[in-house]
Amino acid sequence: MSEAEKSTVAAFAWTPENEALAQKHIAKYPEGRQKSAVMPLLDLAQRQNGGHLTQDIIEYVADYLDMPPIKAHEVATFYTMYNHKPVGKFHVQVCGTTPCWLRGSDDLIKACRDRLGIGFGETTDDGLFTLSEVECAGACVNAPAVAINDDYFEDLTPESLTDILDRLARGETVTPGPQNGRQTSAPLGGPTTLKDVAADTGADGGQ
Repeated sequence: MSEAEKSTVAAFAWTPENEALAQKHIAKYPEGRQKSAVMPLLDLAQRQNGGHLTQDIIEYVADYLDMPPIKAHEVATFYTMYNHKPVGKFHVQVCGTTPCWLRGSDDLIKACRDRLGIGFGETTDDGLFTLSEVECAGACVNAPAVAINDDYFEDLTPESLTDILDRLARGETVTPGPQNGRQTSAPLGGPTTLKDVAADTGADGGQ
């Protein structure tokens, strides 16, 4: 770690806005149970630090909650939502769990590697993209799925994912969710039952 990085870490403290958010999270828990706020506070600290946590920042959160540092480290190192080294502006997280794998996640991984020129755990030279593999994005019905920062993109193909990456690189807005016209997690092709009811009520596929 450079001297500049050490100085930045040593100076970490909540911004006024995040101090208020931290207190709001802590207030959700009963008296004596404030340590339960460790997960949202680690997430808040990670966001304030530009997308990753350091040992000193984890210990800052532990001290803030009056909990042993090792307890905060256990949480921060167990969940993959916490990053321990800098990530790009867009953190591309490809789900590789069985449902997504069966629906072509390997092809999505290849598309990312081809488009970005990086492997898992690497960041593009321009600092725009970091590529990771994660387990279970929780969108199995709409597999394969990829999370980019806080947004989920589902029903992907290599072509649609490459297009999303291209648009992000150009600074364009992209729409999360299913990428094949599906309505949320509804069946493709519209309703399959009670079609007469849908016609009588003017419903358009369950909305």
